Amino acid sequence: MSYSKTDLISLKDFYQNQLLNDTVPFWFPRSIDTEFGGYLLMRDQDGSLLDDDKAVWIQGRSAWLLATLYNTVEQKQEWLENSKTGIDFLNKHCFDTDGRMFFHVTRNGKPIRKRRYYFSETFAVIAMSAYAKASGDEVIADQARHLFGECIKYSSTAGLLDSKYTAERPAKGIGTPMIMINTAQQLRENIGDPRCNEWIDTWITEIETDFVKDDIKCVMEQVAPDGSIIDHIDGRTLNPGHAIEGAWFILHEAKYRNNDPHLIELGCKMLDYMWERGWDKEHGGILYFRDVYDKPVQEYWQDMKFWWPHNEVIIATLLAYTLTGNEKYATWHEMVHDYAYSKFHDVANGEWFGYLHKDGTIAQTAKGNMFKGPFHLPRQEWYCLQLLNEYLKDNKNTVNSQLD
Repeated sequence: MSYSKTDLISLKDFYQNQLLNDTVPFWFPRSIDTEFGGYLLMRDQDGSLLDDDKAVWIQGRSAWLLATLYNTVEQKQEWLENSKTGIDFLNKHCFDTDGRMFFHVTRNGKPIRKRRYYFSETFAVIAMSAYAKASGDEVIADQARHLFGECIKYSSTAGLLDSKYTAERPAKGIGTPMIMINTAQQLRENIGDPRCNEWIDTWITEIETDFVKDDIKCVMEQVAPDGSIIDHIDGRTLNPGHAIEGAWFILHEAKYRNNDPHLIELGCKMLDYMWERGWDKEHGGILYFRDVYDKPVQEYWQDMKFWWPHNEVIIATLLAYTLTGNEKYATWHEMVHDYAYSKFHDVANGEWFGYLHKDGTIAQTAKGNMFKGPFHLPRQEWYCLQLLNEYLKDNKNTVNSQLD
């Protein structure tokens, strides 16, 4: 199938309506913590509060979302002010004395947990860069760039952070170059940083060289330091939705670089490989874990359907279609879009449920917890809205003549 001009306009309008009249209103303003700052995000299906603890990385994600809406959709003062409450909470409560960030804090900002990885920091970078663009706050802009530099150190300096494992079976994950690519892209596109392009090149090369396996048509989740496959259960485990998220980061970079053909080929190849391994041909949807050699997977949730991989695949397939015109990607986009909005979306209360069984039935009703909040879904709807607005504008003559 292909998308007509009418189809694309309808999709644009759908994503805009879902974002502004369904997803964002579920979270805000009810989640603004007017007493201690930041956001109260652990919520059940009707929006009632399940817990008042705060996941630091989702505090950053939420501040990013609000500032990004202000920057790109409408300059609503409440979005700017509510982004600031997240930035202020991060700065007041979420940095340890060594400069690193906590992962889990109480409502009033007392630290509970600090993790070995630095994803709290990467999401603080994108939040601060978006807020600095929105507000013109140069102090926050400088802080975002400084924190990005710290993340570069964490990602590139062996032994700087404590390892989760011993040295017996060294491994590296695709998550590090992926998150750093997207962090750099957000920083660059919001406030600029001269380090971004070179480091993005480095991280893309690492993914292409060590994680993309053309001989078996696969994108590995983790590999040995030399890029070889670790033939043990953990080393064989794939996360198709995560790899496809990496694919759209690379496709976004291709678009940023005037449709760079090599990056389009790489991103589409990653999408192709992991769609084939991840799409559930029986029930539809993206399976959470797979084994690279089709052996049994260790984790018991391996065949569940989580919300966020579907957000990533919706972005990746639409981006691949707009970059290539390949009808296959329109077909895949329609398949994942229709599955996700029919299975995850809560028509009665807004937003999405997070967790489905393999057959698509709801596993539990939480809309927010330590891992789910106002990020993957609103980012997907926002990104697709921006992508389609730009595509329809830039291809107006082509769309009018070829897609009607």
